[in-house]
Amino acid sequence: MPKQPNSILIFAAGFGTRMGALTADRPKPLVPVSGKPMIDRAVAIARGAGISQITANLHYKHAMLAQHLAPQNIAISLEQPDILDTGGGLRHALPLIGYDPVFTLNPDAIWVGPNPLSMLAAAWNPVEMDALLMLIPPNLAAGHTGKGDFLINPDNRLMRGAGLVYSGAQIIKTELLDQIKETTFSLNVLWDIIEKKGGIFGVEYTGKWCDVGTPQGIRTAENLLGQNNV
Repeated sequence: MPKQPNSILIFAAGFGTRMGALTADRPKPLVPVSGKPMIDRAVAIARGAGISQITANLHYKHAMLAQHLAPQNIAISLEQPDILDTGGGLRHALPLIGYDPVFTLNPDAIWVGPNPLSMLAAAWNPVEMDALLMLIPPNLAAGHTGKGDFLINPDNRLMRGAGLVYSGAQIIKTELLDQIKETTFSLNVLWDIIEKKGGIFGVEYTGKWCDVGTPQGIRTAENLLGQNNV
């Protein structure tokens, strides 16, 4: 089993309903932040971490996104007729991304600082880990309004609780997907299985991060980028 995964799935299938009118005529990953579509920022993060096999899953307004990605050598995992949610989307994409541990990344976040995927790769230990999640301290989670997702133990194992915020970046093994019977399901189902066997770990991001889930999130992210001259 390789020390560092070399394949990533970028989750780009969602409807982006919280964006309101901004996603009426385009998929959310094509919404720009400081003039650059969010999907392009996600691809740049993946390439910056040295990941050569990049796949995006598509559903909502998929033709527009597929056309945008075509010149970038990105594999497409098309979800039709139904969207499969994050867990179902990951399993559906396995023929493209492979069955070894993989990165996954949500494109609707802005990162300022170290490459989060490189940080995950440096901390990844496939002997004891089934999943390694990048987490954000709640006071540093710009644009995020939830209560947090995980508590972290001294050995970096995670348990559910209102603590650190899941950032949308992780490394995860895929073989436990075979235990899930549903076709459409969230990654939370897979995380619950992994948590029961003590295999879910976390690392805290050392830079700045912003959730870009709403129009206000775009403004917050653009201010963050401007303040840091990015």
